[in-house]
Amino acid sequence: MKSSEIRQKFLDYFASKGHTVVSSSSLVPHEDPTLLFTNAGMNQFKDVFLGFDKRPYTRAASSQKCVRAGGKHNDLENVGYTARHHTFFEMLGNFSFGDYFKRDAIKYAWELLTEVFKLPKDKLYVTVYAEDDEAYDIWTKKVGLAADRVIRIGDNKGARYASDNFWMMGDTGPCGPCTEIFYDHGAHIPGGLPGTPEEDGDRYIEIWNNVFMQFNRDEAGVMHPLPKPSVDTGMGLERISAVLQHVHANYEIDLFQALIKAAARETNQTNLDQPSLRVLADHIRACSFLIADGVIPGNEGRGYVLRRIIRRAIRHGYKLGAREAFFYKMVPDLVEQMGSAYPELVAEQVRVKGILKLEEERFFATIEHGMAILEADLAEMEKAGGKVFNGETAFKLHDTYGFPLDLTADICRERGVKVDDAAFNAAMARQKEQARAAGKFKMAANLEYSGPATTFHGYESLEHKGNILALYKDGVEVNELNEGDLGVVVLDDTPFYAESGGQVGDSGELRSVHGIFAVEDTQKIQASVFGHHGVVKTGKLSVGNGVTARVDVAARSRTMRNHSATHLMHKALREVLGTHVQQKGSQVDADKTRFDFVHTQPMSDAEIRKVEAIVNAEILSNAECQSRVMPIEEAQKTGAMMLFGEKYGDVVRVLNIGSSIELCGGTHVKRTGDIGLFKIVAESGVAAGVRRVEAVTGEGALALVQQQEVQLQQVADAVKAQPQEAAARITQILDNVKSLEKELAALKSKLASAQGDELLAQAQDVSGVKVLAAKLDGADAAVLRETLDKLKDKLKSAAVVLASVAEGKVSLIAGVTADATAKVKAGELVNFVAQQVGGKGGGRPDMAQAGGTQPEHLAKALASVPDWVKAKL
Repeated sequence: MKSSEIRQKFLDYFASKGHTVVSSSSLVPHEDPTLLFTNAGMNQFKDVFLGFDKRPYTRAASSQKCVRAGGKHNDLENVGYTARHHTFFEMLGNFSFGDYFKRDAIKYAWELLTEVFKLPKDKLYVTVYAEDDEAYDIWTKKVGLAADRVIRIGDNKGARYASDNFWMMGDTGPCGPCTEIFYDHGAHIPGGLPGTPEEDGDRYIEIWNNVFMQFNRDEAGVMHPLPKPSVDTGMGLERISAVLQHVHANYEIDLFQALIKAAARETNQTNLDQPSLRVLADHIRACSFLIADGVIPGNEGRGYVLRRIIRRAIRHGYKLGAREAFFYKMVPDLVEQMGSAYPELVAEQVRVKGILKLEEERFFATIEHGMAILEADLAEMEKAGGKVFNGETAFKLHDTYGFPLDLTADICRERGVKVDDAAFNAAMARQKEQARAAGKFKMAANLEYSGPATTFHGYESLEHKGNILALYKDGVEVNELNEGDLGVVVLDDTPFYAESGGQVGDSGELRSVHGIFAVEDTQKIQASVFGHHGVVKTGKLSVGNGVTARVDVAARSRTMRNHSATHLMHKALREVLGTHVQQKGSQVDADKTRFDFVHTQPMSDAEIRKVEAIVNAEILSNAECQSRVMPIEEAQKTGAMMLFGEKYGDVVRVLNIGSSIELCGGTHVKRTGDIGLFKIVAESGVAAGVRRVEAVTGEGALALVQQQEVQLQQVADAVKAQPQEAAARITQILDNVKSLEKELAALKSKLASAQGDELLAQAQDVSGVKVLAAKLDGADAAVLRETLDKLKDKLKSAAVVLASVAEGKVSLIAGVTADATAKVKAGELVNFVAQQVGGKGGGRPDMAQAGGTQPEHLAKALASVPDWVKAKL
């Protein structure tokens, strides 16, 4: 049975049992700061389980795409080397929100496995929580499973409820026992039953977990029965496919075999049983789905995790012999396997390929140099018998060549070497010190809160009275904050907007008779709970105090102008560039709006001017802006813009700004004329198929125009012309410069030719190969390369090293003719010389470059070249 059939049979079965089949949510969790990526089927129902959200159904089933690669769920180093570790996987799940409970959940699981999938009953074992007599009795008395096949798992981690068979959402909140179903892969595979010392073996594999949310755990650890117990289950599609396809490892199922063959095709491999091919098969899934859901490779957060996975894939391709972009060519194979189940993959296929190709090309441009440094250091370590790789070098590889730490560690691990993580982290900490200081108030994801929700009044007023519900200091709940304390304040009522939908959180102050709290930022602790981050300026704050909450009016006004302009710009971009334009991210603050969107090429100056004209025309119309709250079905009929992959509730806020209609919960101007003036500041590419526009409004736009006028006058003064004549004068100057540069290049070429001819006589014959090592005075990189090429042509069979010195730094280039590269490699030769002058380097066998910082050792280093070449020959 194919994996696609298994997925569909699962969903069809639960649909027949009254479940609503819900589409997989995005891999980017919606307004959940506690998660980097969606990592379980229940993530999209989290607010339903917590009581913050209601759905029109009480039973649901889904096949949820999940990623575990970052944070505590990070098994990246094991992916490709074990039978069941993945970065991306699909979780089949059925859920009950206060509807059915243990009896039906167990009945459904057993019926599906044994009657629909027809698994042999004697191959299945079950675990239950040791104290869950109800589940034990259902299995043994209702299902009829023999008692020796139902294993009670107790609290084996030193505390009550600390069991593999007791699930908790957090330290407090919904929790309960669970029952897991295991499949016996056979006596030929090592391993014992759950609860035995041999349970870590691979014979008995968990295929399904049914969690029974039965209690609410309070801060004192007391378990209170929930009024409406619920069910949350999860069964990995890859694991059940392995069982039903009669294979042991997930990588042997049809989904992976097709992708492994695609990886082998693109890397010219015939042996399909290689860990690197499994890595590529796994990573193409994670990378493609993340990009399809809007994640872009970057240097922080989700983008950085994606970049790490891509670069790990490229390294494994490099290990298999790939020397140019290849990974993106596997995307059509993935679409063929999974596109029917996940249409977003089909819709985004071209963009996914483009982003992967661009990321590959960028990394391939540096991987060779980075690998040369890494290999050279590892070779030196092996000679010295060392087992710990220098953490500072690992950081240099990260910082200069884009090697994430786990990629360097992956390569070192294959050679039996560990990386000095402490030294790497120390180097990283020095670089990030300023960034950490800037982000000191971003603490929301670490806070535990179980009180009432926050009521937001910021649409109507920028000042409102509220009561303090909770206080936090250093991430821990406290009863009061004193003068000078950094902390977070939760209010029952607030006019402060919490960061959401691309709009930054408000700043301002909370004032009471007891003290003043300066609010630096406002973040969501939960979907409907706002955390005011800042510092106590005077006095103190205590839980229960009443405060007057005042938003910074000037900052909010500037932010609203920028946010409203973003909506108008989005519509204008679609009008000018085409309806393919889709938002892929935004950030709106008091200084600017930054908007990422789908488009395959840079905007022309004419297109930018046209977008500006359309937006400013909307501003001049001074139309009234309106917001309406309505059911989502009604909103869809209005034609309001909805963002792909965004999660919307049953009731939404529809915003009319000029001719733009979008769903948005942000704060906006009352009339379009309030925006004042709109000006695009920059347009750039952030990834293949994704462009970014930055713009300013109001006084920010006026300041920009005035600054540009000053700069134009300064340029005009410098070229001794009137502002209106400056462009023509600069063109004339540039033409003169180009003419002089041509003359200079011609003179340099003559110099290179003359110096080359003079050097021919210095070449030594070493075992039939002409060896030349010389210094060229006043030569730049271009002259060194040109001279090297001419010498190689004239010497026929040769190994040449040329050097020059400028401002205390040595530039080196080495070249070896094709007939000699089998024994003498330019990369090794230039590295040999570079190490003697305080540097390192490497490159291709026929040509390589390097540098150094000790020119005083250059003469001796060049003199050692003939003996080195002789030893190689």
